[in-house]
Amino acid sequence: MGTDPITAIVAGNMCTGCGACAGAFPNAIRMIEDPVHGRRPVVEDTGKGRQAAKSALAVCAGASSDWSGLTLEDGVDADWGPVLGAWEAWASDPEMRRQGSSGGAVTALAGHALAAGTADGVAHIAARRNDPRLNEAVISTNREGLMRGAGSRYAQASPAEMLGKIASRDGRTVFIGKPCDVASAHQAMRSWAELSDQIPLTISIFCAGAPNLAATERLLDRLEVPKDAQLADLRYRGNGWPGLMQAVWKDTQGVLHKSKSITYAEGWGRYLQSARRWRCRICSDHTGAFADISVGDPWHDPPSGEQDKGRSLIVARTRRGHEFIEAAIRAQAIVAEPRPRDVIARAQPNLKNTHGAVWGRSLAMRAAGLRAPRTLGQPLFPLWMELSLKQKLQSVFGTWKRILRERLWRKVTISEIRE
Repeated sequence: MGTDPITAIVAGNMCTGCGACAGAFPNAIRMIEDPVHGRRPVVEDTGKGRQAAKSALAVCAGASSDWSGLTLEDGVDADWGPVLGAWEAWASDPEMRRQGSSGGAVTALAGHALAAGTADGVAHIAARRNDPRLNEAVISTNREGLMRGAGSRYAQASPAEMLGKIASRDGRTVFIGKPCDVASAHQAMRSWAELSDQIPLTISIFCAGAPNLAATERLLDRLEVPKDAQLADLRYRGNGWPGLMQAVWKDTQGVLHKSKSITYAEGWGRYLQSARRWRCRICSDHTGAFADISVGDPWHDPPSGEQDKGRSLIVARTRRGHEFIEAAIRAQAIVAEPRPRDVIARAQPNLKNTHGAVWGRSLAMRAAGLRAPRTLGQPLFPLWMELSLKQKLQSVFGTWKRILRERLWRKVTISEIRE
């Protein structure tokens, strides 16, 4: 592996796979899919590549993020990032609501952006057409394209890989991604004037981490998809809230079959959650603090079954995000009910402790001589201090155990999967 800074970030388990470095410098950096480590950048081993990697550090939120520019007015903001308002909502379009992971709010907001002329494109993730195990970053300009991306995709994704195309295309583009993707896009917009002008709105989904391809293969085995089958579709959630995990596959005669289905709880809990990459486990922002709008599941008001009518939790992070949500409500793109600003703590009760544990995990990593992300301006130490003594000790000593068990001191090496 080379000695450039982006390759070093990958080698040191700091890469989120967002794709911003490749989006900013597509002629020198490309993303590949490693079955264990996920989507990771490869830097061209030339002087041009090394120079691009140095410049790409400015857009890499995997290595560092800076909350000092965010307005944190009270304890709610300190815990979750800026919260200007919150709603429980769902898409007024019944098909969007059903296909969405919860209430279809992300798709509905994106659709409103196109209908209202806020943008003429939306950058988001959809299943790769020739291999639904994988994701691809796309720019959609109509409802059909947006519906391709409806529903969760519990697989590695690199939406920030589209940043270069967004900067160069005619018209403006809404950007949708995970918190780490939006954080990198935010950093890119601060240093890249053309990009800032081209992105009128960013939307983040809540995220608990991205599993690898090996986990998807185990899930397909559980769904009893034959090894020699051609996969036609893989749905992780949706078709009701939270929805069932199910695949569609084609046999050697070209006949389509539906696999057996399992619950979201089983699929995530037994097959996907444990395969999240280490960088996801030291993430200190699972709810999209850098976005204009963030959207997640309102688990404080859970569904009554596996395929209930969905509801989404929508959080306004910026003034323009707040104004856009109110405009979408007036246009009846979404149906929304206001909620108190502290609703995230009730909807995602484990995440505050998760954020607090990151301070202890980072301390343990640095004590072991390993690299840890820099989180400037984010009050992680106070969150860590709020943990119980057992949780504090677990965050430190549990990390040392994981370092030994997973040999995290070894440099990450990646290899591209065979198509």
